[in-house]
Amino acid sequence: MSTTEEQAAEALQAAPPIILAPGPRTTDRIPPPPTDVWDLPYGTAWVYQGEGNSGLTRPVLIADGFSSGPSDLALTWELLEYGPFPLLSELRRRGRDVVLVGYHERSAPILQNAETVIAAVTEANDRRVGDHPLAVGGFSMGGLVTRYALAKMETTGTDHQARLYYSWDSPHTGAWIPVPLQAFAHYIKKLDGRFSDQINSPASQELLTRHTASWKDKPTASEKRRAFLRALEEVGNWPQEPRLIALANGPATGAGNGVDPDAEAVVGKGPAVTGTELRTQAEGDDRLAAKLRVVTLPTRQIRTSGLPDADGAPGGTLPGFGILADALNALPALLGFKVDAPVREHCFVPAVSAVAAREPATHEDLYTPLSEEELEKTPFDAVKLATRNEMHALVSEELATWFLNQLP
Repeated sequence: MSTTEEQAAEALQAAPPIILAPGPRTTDRIPPPPTDVWDLPYGTAWVYQGEGNSGLTRPVLIADGFSSGPSDLALTWELLEYGPFPLLSELRRRGRDVVLVGYHERSAPILQNAETVIAAVTEANDRRVGDHPLAVGGFSMGGLVTRYALAKMETTGTDHQARLYYSWDSPHTGAWIPVPLQAFAHYIKKLDGRFSDQINSPASQELLTRHTASWKDKPTASEKRRAFLRALEEVGNWPQEPRLIALANGPATGAGNGVDPDAEAVVGKGPAVTGTELRTQAEGDDRLAAKLRVVTLPTRQIRTSGLPDADGAPGGTLPGFGILADALNALPALLGFKVDAPVREHCFVPAVSAVAAREPATHEDLYTPLSEEELEKTPFDAVKLATRNEMHALVSEELATWFLNQLP
């Protein structure tokens, strides 16, 4: 008996949403209770005083990145503390106060969530004991939220008192989600719209260099992205008063992550998705990117032209293909959604984007090594790129120790 659209819709909607973002939580360890919680416009903040501090003394503000729904600051704590390097406990051991800034909706417009950061900066200055300057930044989208927030404060004449701005694997010149993943999200919208809603959310459109609003669309920069870039220009593009630094989870060498172009990434095996095939991005014109078939009989093709082989580019990786495959394989077996995932990861934030060196438009943009001369011409006073391609926003010992030594 074949699966009906009604059965497929019921199963997909009953399952957790397919979300292309770091997570979910993988440990039962509970973060310690915060010293204080700030209720902010469009968000909240968890405050952890540094060791030996009787009040907020040396604040380091860390803004959350992109996902769907409200920030899960317990997950933020896990990602920053329980990975390869315990960043938060090391900050506190050094007498730094940690302020984790989250949003009521992570996929809301970046300018809206920047209001949360502006309020958090203001609160930190109001509560601070002494006059030690702030360090303000964030991971992934958080680096863009804080970049705009500090620049806006300067434009309006508000003293943010931040001596350091930092971004950690933030897509300053754009992020990449494979076109086949976007197309699949939109293709199943009539069964479950949550995946498509994430791709079409304001923040997603602002971040992605290539976006599609429906499975039939040609990938292009969204008008929301163009509007966000104009908004950055209106506040001077970058904060001018603090020192600017950037960290990247990809290397400067031009070495890719090993994902070949034009390879099978997700292949339907169950009867409900037989005929579905998502491929890694290939250069050239009229290249097959995906075949889509879910429950109903027709198999649709997605073809692209003029796109770079971005899935294998140097940069922070996201297991986007794997996230989709795991979600489909977790559905009841009788429904026939089983897939194989020969490729699980893809580049998400190209190294050239994380250090704002180039627009990631062509193969040469993505894969040409970054020279010292080119890195010196970026907007940053200092940059640190990983020696190898790593998971997006990974807190490695290599990057974390460099970051700690940059703090004011």
